[in-house]
Amino acid sequence: MNPSLNATPPDDTLRQVNEADRLETLHSYQVLDTGQEQVFTDIAQLSAFICGTPISLVSLIDDSRQWFKAHVGLQTQQTPREHAFCQYAMRASDVYEVYDATADARFANNPLVTSDPNIRFYAGAPLLSPEGQPLGTLCAIDTVPRVLTADQRDALRILARQVMAQLELRRVRLQLEDERQKLEGVLRMANHTGDSLYANNRTEIFVKQDQRLVRVLTADLQYIEALGDYVNLHTTRERLTMYGTMKDLETKLPVRDFARIHRKYIVRLDRIVSIEADAALLDGVRDGSGPRTPVRVPIGSSYKAGLLARLNLV
Repeated sequence: MNPSLNATPPDDTLRQVNEADRLETLHSYQVLDTGQEQVFTDIAQLSAFICGTPISLVSLIDDSRQWFKAHVGLQTQQTPREHAFCQYAMRASDVYEVYDATADARFANNPLVTSDPNIRFYAGAPLLSPEGQPLGTLCAIDTVPRVLTADQRDALRILARQVMAQLELRRVRLQLEDERQKLEGVLRMANHTGDSLYANNRTEIFVKQDQRLVRVLTADLQYIEALGDYVNLHTTRERLTMYGTMKDLETKLPVRDFARIHRKYIVRLDRIVSIEADAALLDGVRDGSGPRTPVRVPIGSSYKAGLLARLNLV
């Protein structure tokens, strides 16, 4: 082992990062405190096998801790950030090696060195987002001093890129799922709106008459008149009386074709021939071969402005 070739890089050679931006990027992956996933465990196991170490971790650094998305040979799920070798390694330009932690003043008194798991050797490859933000490391750890070979370092770099590729795929899946849920929400709203529009644009209604239901085309209606607990429906041919309220009936009429013009009257707009003072003249019923007799329906003062707004005034 040649310490001159493998000495731990000094702190001033590590990249400086904007911590707020780094944490924002890290949180965008929505991976912290999620369950173990086999793909990350497999990469950690492969890292330990290639590097010949008993421990390997996929470590992510947030503002106060290092959290392990995968941990091989170590049971704990996280440790305080101030004890993390990875907080240095993630800012390195290449694989960051500590060949003997007891010989490095920065780590000699670290609780992870002086007690379980008794770290001596550490090698970590940075996990970099596509924007270059360091999120953590893929690291290999041993309880005895050692040095990686060039091939092992290459393998650690490659596996770190695979960790990031899997994190990216995971983030895309979450985004697609989020978009799918949003789309389903929009479709539910559209279907609800469509159902409402359909309910308000039906071209027919059924009216109960004695023991039968009579179909009435809304195009045949001229006006509707409230009479206490009953409602009269005046069509071009007849008058039908039903038990109910104007409010109930109004919800079953196509809103684009009908207007409430009085607390007791609803009229079909295309039946209005003219408006005279406080009354609407409706196209009447033809009696035999004679002319149509106009029907006069009063307009309530509180409804007049709304009616005029519905008409095509010139």
